[in-house]
Amino acid sequence: MKQKSILRFFHYAILCVGVLLIIFPLYMTIITPFKTPAENTASFFTFPSSFYLENFKTILTSERYYRAFLNTVYATVCTLLGCLCVMPMMGYAISRSMDHSKIYKGIYFFVLLGIFIPFQVKMMPLVKLMGSFRFMNIPGFVILAIACTTSESIFLYVGFLNSIPKDMEEAACIDGASTNQTFQRIVFPLMTPIISTIMIKDGLWMWNDFMMPLVILNRSWKQWTLTLFQYNFKTEYTTDYGLSFATLVLSMLPIMIFYSFMQKNLISGLTTGALKS
Repeated sequence: MKQKSILRFFHYAILCVGVLLIIFPLYMTIITPFKTPAENTASFFTFPSSFYLENFKTILTSERYYRAFLNTVYATVCTLLGCLCVMPMMGYAISRSMDHSKIYKGIYFFVLLGIFIPFQVKMMPLVKLMGSFRFMNIPGFVILAIACTTSESIFLYVGFLNSIPKDMEEAACIDGASTNQTFQRIVFPLMTPIISTIMIKDGLWMWNDFMMPLVILNRSWKQWTLTLFQYNFKTEYTTDYGLSFATLVLSMLPIMIFYSFMQKNLISGLTTGALKS
């Protein structure tokens, strides 16, 4: 009994530490933009003496903020649409062919190699490649983002599709349906959970990504995303934390709304593909 009490104490202690690690950064994010520069300089942790709104006014009257916001929306939406058009079909072709085709199995394992290569390793070759094709712009960034999502997306799609019985597809084939008709009318509607999962994952990544926009889009402020806009409040000697965190708060709202609408399919998409792959 005493051992159970001690174990329970350690469990609660670990949970309390985890809660603090989540709540404290959120607290800092919320209070910092409502403080004056003098208050932020004096202490990061104190509550603001009054709700100072000049940081938000400065951001919302900045032309660069709206340009960065539109760039981020454009890049995120185009990437998600591109992935939606390509990845489910590619995952379906690999899933249904890799059991009896060494070529498709080889393609599948070759694609999976991309999961184990961090972006920092391939960053400089990609920059040289994009520069040589003159793709150091928003359209080039979207193409690169779609390519970077391929490995994880195919891994999740193939795992999920392996959990779908092939009986319905065989019945549709007997009724005279083509492979394209079978995919569009039978398989694709069943893929809603995993599509939602990957849309959430890729949407959060695109909206919050910093490293790839930094190396591809940092040539002109007209191509900045929100993360680059926020980063440029940092100078060589100082950082305007009020404006930086005000940008962070404003940029959090759209992606939180997107997540709230899509989250109901997140767990089902991940667990189905993981348990039955």
